[in-house]
Amino acid sequence: MSNKYILLLCCLSISLALSAQDLSFEAYNPTSTLVVPGKKITRAKYPFIDVHGHQYRMPTQDLSPVVAAMDTLNMAIMVNLSGRSADLLQQSVQNIANNYPNRFVVFANIDFSDAGREGWIKKTVAQLKEDVKNGARGLKIYKSLGLRYKKPNGDRLAVNDPILDPIWETCAALKIPVLIHTADPKSFWDPYDGNNERWLELKTHPRRKREANDPAPWETLISEQHQLFRKHPNTTFINAHMGWLANDLAQLGRLLDELPNMNVGIGAIIAELGRQPRFARAFFIKYQDRILFGKDSWKPEEFPTYFRVLESADEYFRYHKKYHAFWPMYGLDLPDEVLKKVYYKNALRIVPGLDHSAFAK
Repeated sequence: MSNKYILLLCCLSISLALSAQDLSFEAYNPTSTLVVPGKKITRAKYPFIDVHGHQYRMPTQDLSPVVAAMDTLNMAIMVNLSGRSADLLQQSVQNIANNYPNRFVVFANIDFSDAGREGWIKKTVAQLKEDVKNGARGLKIYKSLGLRYKKPNGDRLAVNDPILDPIWETCAALKIPVLIHTADPKSFWDPYDGNNERWLELKTHPRRKREANDPAPWETLISEQHQLFRKHPNTTFINAHMGWLANDLAQLGRLLDELPNMNVGIGAIIAELGRQPRFARAFFIKYQDRILFGKDSWKPEEFPTYFRVLESADEYFRYHKKYHAFWPMYGLDLPDEVLKKVYYKNALRIVPGLDHSAFAK
């Protein structure tokens, strides 16, 4: 072998070594060498209700593939929060009734674009009543309330603005729950630097980053939500994403103690629970009547992470999205009675008109 060829191989080896050393954090995703008991759980131990589902094409959608996937997961009922209103909501309700009457329900939605204009609240309340009459089982409020909408004078429409009070009082009178999403994780408002735990998510999804006052501080938005709950004690609220306090369960517990009309859904925050298994398990046992299962995005391949965190005592297993959680998960190993409440009993109590037959055993 010539000296020239040997030199070329050495240069190539050095280049590869330097390339490995320059590996980015995004690319660094090592396979764990830890060998521990446990396995992926692809089917929930009990039939469950997903109270935070989205099927945007439901008015005309062929629901058969969705139901087939639901059966594989042991999902008995999906609550489609994207029910919209008026004709589109009626079309979804009819599609369900014609094909899978016991497997889906829809929540109505409200467009706040004209909030505060003359006649808007009266018209909106009337439409909400009509939507419930036509089959809506609850009301879903998107995070755009508080973030995007403005009143006629140009002021931001706050989550707890008094002009919206008739909506929440109508929900109380109709005995339907309000599932509300306010703001996003606090880290989205924090400085984008090496101290931000969501750095990777913000790098890969830069549109999620907000400035400290864009359009209001995170603390202001969350405070508005809590004030809304206090002001309307007769309205049942389901706080989506655990109110973005799954990383501070002590604070969330204090709110649950204070606000008996507030419940929480676990959609999109299972990674927070899976890194604090002992504390989270104690929290679930204490507040077992106030927690509901929800996933948020319809990606059947991601549900096993939820099942494994809730049901197993497994240690150190991967989450399904590194940019959400670069840390490992641990199982809560919830008692069966708590698991049943989270999976279906609490939803059966809170959401009206659900079919109970799948849970009779």
